[in-house]
Amino acid sequence: MNEKIFILNNLEETHKWARDFAKTLHAPVTVALHGDLGMGKSEIAREIIKTLRGKDTVVPSPTFTLVQNYDGISHFDLYRIGDVSELEEIGLKHAIDNDITLIEWPEIAKDVLPKNTIHVYITQHGLGRKLMIQ
Repeated sequence: MNEKIFILNNLEETHKWARDFAKTLHAPVTVALHGDLGMGKSEIAREIIKTLRGKDTVVPSPTFTLVQNYDGISHFDLYRIGDVSELEEIGLKHAIDNDITLIEWPEIAKDVLPKNTIHVYITQHGLGRKLMIQ
């Protein structure tokens, strides 16, 4: 498996990484953002969306709505999903088949994610973050 590791020392480096990464994404593609609370999953997703849809795009967290759509980009937060059967109801399969799909807390969807999903594992590294991409 080909994995890449990035050390991001601060929020500015995280934003730059997310902007650069965003420019490599073309639908349909699924990006699974793994990490504990506070690791920056939403921050990375927000910067990807703003890079692709304009810096003035309002990007609220989908924590309570479960999904936000941005003209071909779908941003899911699966933290509150209790059962895998709910994924169809919120349109995950449709998004995976058609959009740039960003998924926070993707563990519950592991059996429905495509094999070519880009997995981004985010962990603490000093005052910054370590990203491992698989």
